[in-house]
Amino acid sequence: MTLWQINTCFRALKQRERLIVKFAVLAGLRPGEILGLPWRHLLATHADIRQRVYRGRIDTPKTRCSIRSAALPTGLLADIEDWRTTSGTNGAEHWVFPSSTGKTPLSRDNISRRHISPPLKAVGLGWVDFHVMRRTHATLMNEIHDDPKLVADQLGHTLDVNQNVYTRVSIMKRKLAVDALEAAVPSGASSIGAVRFPH
Repeated sequence: MTLWQINTCFRALKQRERLIVKFAVLAGLRPGEILGLPWRHLLATHADIRQRVYRGRIDTPKTRCSIRSAALPTGLLADIEDWRTTSGTNGAEHWVFPSSTGKTPLSRDNISRRHISPPLKAVGLGWVDFHVMRRTHATLMNEIHDDPKLVADQLGHTLDVNQNVYTRVSIMKRKLAVDALEAAVPSGASSIGAVRFPH
């Protein structure tokens, strides 16, 4: 997603769904990690990722790298505190995003299909799912920070997976790169020894 599309996405959603999506887009968490959070795992600066919800069961994170402290931005931390106040279940052992019974966390499929996808579709973002949100986080973080290891650690990836699977370099960054290459070539080079391509 572009920055404009992210803003549109946030504005289209209600408080609970917006917070879930912000965990994915701004902090890079997987849906199972988000929904598997008890309040005791949300700290002053980060989320302590020690478990996830997988196929309706509480499970260990996807990989060894996935067990991590995921930094949370200041605005998201404020949103979390607003949700803590709003939520009726905010004890240390309660789920941050409980199901209607309060005994289990929300279902990824239900929250996505019933509460996230319809409003996003209404604003032209029906193609946005949790995978797109994670790729958006990875791509934009790599645009902002010239430190692939930082981004990989935040996402719970190896450096190889982060760079080769999740990150997409924006057209503007690539445009700047080819402009820099062109500027580095001596000005007369384009007319000297021009290469002819067969038709």
